Amino acid sequence: MFKATAGADRKALSEQLATLVALTSGPEMRQYADNPKVAPLQVFDTIAGVALSQGLSFDVKVANLMRTVLDNGRLAALPEIAAQFQTLVNASTGVSDATIQSAFDIDEAQLGDVVAALEKRFGRKLNAHVEITPELIGGVRVVVGDEVLDTSVKARLQQMKAALTAA
Repeated sequence: MFKATAGADRKALSEQLATLVALTSGPEMRQYADNPKVAPLQVFDTIAGVALSQGLSFDVKVANLMRTVLDNGRLAALPEIAAQFQTLVNASTGVSDATIQSAFDIDEAQLGDVVAALEKRFGRKLNAHVEITPELIGGVRVVVGDEVLDTSVKARLQQMKAALTAA
């Protein structure tokens, strides 16, 4: 199924899976889905109803996946399924997810410049998402897969401390 799916379709499916995870990740929905008195079809109808009330609709493939997950009582595994699918989409398109941790908010213009510099540094397209982490004091910390680029003030202070205590 994955290889036959076009690139734009894979991206749309990935986005729909992420939305589905967001809809089903609440404790109320998990408790409802885990209730033995509620049939998987009822849970599916409830999730579909919530999605429709928010103006969302899901591809047949995503709906079938959701039915299968619910039929097998594996709603808790849905976030990992979505993450693994996103990993496959990224691998097939040559894009990597990047988490940019910053002590301060980064506006869109700055983010574009930062992402362009990071893409040059890492040698691939990046799908960046920003997290505000005040304990960094300043600078940024970037995580791309298993690679970390830490230019934060906190990291520099730790390097200085290690150098001073080693002498």
